[in-house]
Amino acid sequence: MRVHPTAYIHPDAIVHPSCDIGPHVVIEGPVRIGAHCHLGPSVVVMGNTDIGPECEIHAHAVIGDVPQDRKYTGAISYCRIGQGCVIRESVTIHRASIEQATTIIGNECHLMTCSHVAHDCILADEVTLVSGALLGGHVQIGSQAIISGNVGIHQFVRVGQLAMLGGVAMISRDVPPFTMTDHQGEIIGLNAVGLARRGISNAEQQDLKNLFRVICRSGMSHSRSLELAQELALTDLGRQFVEFFQVDTQRGFCRFRGRKSRSRKNLVPPVQHPPLAE
Repeated sequence: MRVHPTAYIHPDAIVHPSCDIGPHVVIEGPVRIGAHCHLGPSVVVMGNTDIGPECEIHAHAVIGDVPQDRKYTGAISYCRIGQGCVIRESVTIHRASIEQATTIIGNECHLMTCSHVAHDCILADEVTLVSGALLGGHVQIGSQAIISGNVGIHQFVRVGQLAMLGGVAMISRDVPPFTMTDHQGEIIGLNAVGLARRGISNAEQQDLKNLFRVICRSGMSHSRSLELAQELALTDLGRQFVEFFQVDTQRGFCRFRGRKSRSRKNLVPPVQHPPLAE
């Protein structure tokens, strides 16, 4: 194990001998770090944190610190990072706020600079947080979702698999799987490019398109559209799409932007300037 002489490793920590520990790293408490991990300068890992093998953690990242929650009173909680994650500069990941609960980052996730994962969040595998993305407490992100730069996600929101959130959006309600939002947090359609890149078959994509039209653009009541969609779903991905709407939600669902929505230039009325003096 290569450990820089300025690094500090707590006696209770378990660090695999193949790890590379950079200058001014602080590993505090009963931390466990798997094989072939690299910790860059001034990384801080704290508390009951378990980091899987082959992770890259870059300068000034802080993992496993206490939650930013006024109700937190010292509960024993955990933070778990999966295998092969990339955690870039100044990322913060806080441990859970509830007794025996865990903040979870799945395998092969990529958290870019200055992104934040709050207490009790659960990220599935291959999630990408672009620079400046901020996740409130108890947020759940499905596998392969992409959270674009400077997106803010309200606590308790769910984001489905392969969803893509537009840059600087404020997301205060659930985002269904396989969909895209614009910068205003409205659903604008399916993530067609993402589906194609992930090798989703034409039949599955067509099934999702049909179900999206029924649930999001048919004009039927929510309950009636779900009943019809459940009957029409032909594939596993289609059924997964429908099931997302059937699970109890604490936040509701993001608004679906219709085809006849006003263009951005019409969202704000033009400024009326006074006539020039003669």
